[in-house]
Amino acid sequence: MAAPAETAPADYLLPRHVGPWSLDDVLSLPEDNSQRIELVDGMLLVSPLGSYRHQNLVFDAAAALRAACPDHLQTTIELNVLLSSGRLVIPDFTVVTPREAGVMFPVSDVVLVGEVFSPSTRLNDEGLKRSLYAKAGIQYYLMVDPEPRVVEATLLELQGERYVEIARSAGGVLETERPFPVTIKF
Repeated sequence: MAAPAETAPADYLLPRHVGPWSLDDVLSLPEDNSQRIELVDGMLLVSPLGSYRHQNLVFDAAAALRAACPDHLQTTIELNVLLSSGRLVIPDFTVVTPREAGVMFPVSDVVLVGEVFSPSTRLNDEGLKRSLYAKAGIQYYLMVDPEPRVVEATLLELQGERYVEIARSAGGVLETERPFPVTIKF
């Protein structure tokens, strides 16, 4: 009987780490353009970049928002948003009040966040991140669901401590007046 072959040690994307992750720990990780790494209360949320369709939906939403943005606002994609000292998220797209910022953008200047659901992020986007965005005081949350035959988009507005639906797409088109007039075609 032959001895089992030795296997090479696995290549770990993330270094071994003991205890909760800190913001400094996350910021010291090597850049990796193949996935998104977010931090929530010492825990990493790691997800692959979206599919071709996902990325196109992100682009469509961001392009429509950018074209409609008033001069005092700007639309971005995949911006590091610092919610609090232990919470760093990367929404698919954002509308912000422009400012000079380093690697992390302060939540106080974020007007709208948007997420396009994917199989690996749906639960976090619908539950955890929705709750985090509300607690951080982000006024608008745009959720895009590519799973139905026709893409569905829902715009939520923060009222008190929770989000309330203020607009829903029809036939793959979202029209809203808030936070500014915009039509997004998916």
